[in-house]
Amino acid sequence: MTTDAAAVPDWEMRFRAPRVSLPDWAEDAPDRALFVSNATGTYELYAWDRASGRQRQVTDRPNGTTDGVLTPDGEAVWWFSDTDGDEFGVWMRQPFDGGEDEPAAPGLAPSYPAGLAIGRDGSAVIGRSTDEDGTTIHLVPTPGGEPVEIYRHRESAGVGDLSHDGTLIALEHTEHGDAMHSALRVVRPDGSTVAELDDTEGGTKELGLAVLGFAPVAGDTRLLVGHQRRGRWEPMIWDPVAGTETVLPVDLPGDVGAEWYPDGSALLVEHSFEARSELWRYEPGTPEPVRVETPAGTVSGATARPDGTVEYLWSSAERPPVVRSTSGAVVLDPPGAKAPPSVPVEDAWVEGPGGRIHALVQKPAGEGPFPTIFEIHGGPTWHDSDAFASGPAAWVDHGFAVVRVNYRGSTGYGRAWTDALKHRVGLIELEDIAAVRDWSVASGLADPERLVLAGGSWGGYLTLLGLGTQPDSWALGLAAVPVADYVTAYHDEMEALKAMDRTLLGGTPEEVPERFEASSPLTYVDAVRAPLYISAGVNDPRCPIRQVENYVDRLAARGAVHEVYRYDAGHGSLVVEERIKQVRLELEFALKHLGGGAVVGAPGPEAA
Repeated sequence: MTTDAAAVPDWEMRFRAPRVSLPDWAEDAPDRALFVSNATGTYELYAWDRASGRQRQVTDRPNGTTDGVLTPDGEAVWWFSDTDGDEFGVWMRQPFDGGEDEPAAPGLAPSYPAGLAIGRDGSAVIGRSTDEDGTTIHLVPTPGGEPVEIYRHRESAGVGDLSHDGTLIALEHTEHGDAMHSALRVVRPDGSTVAELDDTEGGTKELGLAVLGFAPVAGDTRLLVGHQRRGRWEPMIWDPVAGTETVLPVDLPGDVGAEWYPDGSALLVEHSFEARSELWRYEPGTPEPVRVETPAGTVSGATARPDGTVEYLWSSAERPPVVRSTSGAVVLDPPGAKAPPSVPVEDAWVEGPGGRIHALVQKPAGEGPFPTIFEIHGGPTWHDSDAFASGPAAWVDHGFAVVRVNYRGSTGYGRAWTDALKHRVGLIELEDIAAVRDWSVASGLADPERLVLAGGSWGGYLTLLGLGTQPDSWALGLAAVPVADYVTAYHDEMEALKAMDRTLLGGTPEEVPERFEASSPLTYVDAVRAPLYISAGVNDPRCPIRQVENYVDRLAARGAVHEVYRYDAGHGSLVVEERIKQVRLELEFALKHLGGGAVVGAPGPEAA
């Protein structure tokens, strides 16, 4: 298909336009940075020497690479090497200026990653997860040296951070059995415990903690942590050596995170509330934070530079992402055509069975009611925000309204909202989606005969479950990388997700079979009447292919209208053309079954 910009429709251009992530810079060499870009058509890692302006592609793999980190001295890039998106592999090491890749820890067998921290002395702390061992954490004392195991537990855990001098290691763990709420442990390099911080009270209390980072100053043992003691995420300072906790007067609604300024004198506060975000600067000991001015929309990441300026990745539903600086400059502007804008998002607040539900709405030109797609986010501990998204914009371009629901289980609305998902998993979220669906029809936004339920990952799971439990409500379903057969998914998925499912459902399929049955789309597959399109990655460790095939076999056995697309990757694709293909197939399926025009820019029969 031609790549002439004049012949490429806007919806495809949004995917193809070069993008960059927020550059991550080396702590002791701030002119050396690492970022992710799709400049070649596949998302890969790039090294950037900010002093000279030189950029270099670090990785080049058929299915892309996004997990990487710089050593503190900026001399090397560590990147995670899996097989075609299966998330099971080893860390590799490559010189910053280029050269051969080598295993960063040759003594460690492949695993799922569970955190990484690299010390200034060349040491590294590497977290691993396998079905056989659960979580293990290893100290590698020198580059390529023999790893030493310092932690092991069946439940999920991970590396949080390493102190500036390498003498303290912060771990997050769920030894109490609640995978949604971590406790913290600080240990020495020999694995001996320095201090514990546990807000779960042995698993009897549902309050979580998170490692946000050690103070970046020599000899400073303060650790910035996130806590939920006031019903939402907010930061505090814990000194595990002194045994002190410092509450911060950052009294903002919604969830609050933070990171240190490079000299340790202040915190860069990231505040998320009602699907938007903003930045603040807080100096410990002062009465309150000071606003760091950013445009209205979503800050997807931010970092304070040594000169005190702040760089951040910003976008809105209307405007594509850009890396900005508080100095007023665009920090990193990739060459090539820019992504066309979309339409702004509107807020909808709907009363639901568990409280007021926030939904985000984008509408095409003209008067409703419109064919409407409910694009359901994954996670489930995530939320849709006023941020640029090429997928929803493509549906708007084809005349659809797009509704995104931050159902119970979503983040950004307080701990009680996020933690509401227990035992009636899936069914709770669908109650909220149903309330917003009813509002969309009553308000005149949505055509009740052309309602599409769609989503990926957990959103794909809710799509399948919704089509089976609410068969009269939806005209069509589009499920990407879904949970389809919950019992089989549990047995086949990566170990960390098993722990999450045990937390959500209260046990294993053998311990609480009735809950798994009630929450599994396979239970209701024979009730599905709407045409259904499913896409799945054959190497997916999160929503494995076998359980998808079980569901598809049941659809086929009764002649249900469905199509299945399988692709050679994991939990989604990092290849731009593959992603465009998947959206095009979804658009074609929807327009074929709902009526409407052709897909803009779709290939003719000779190119299909």
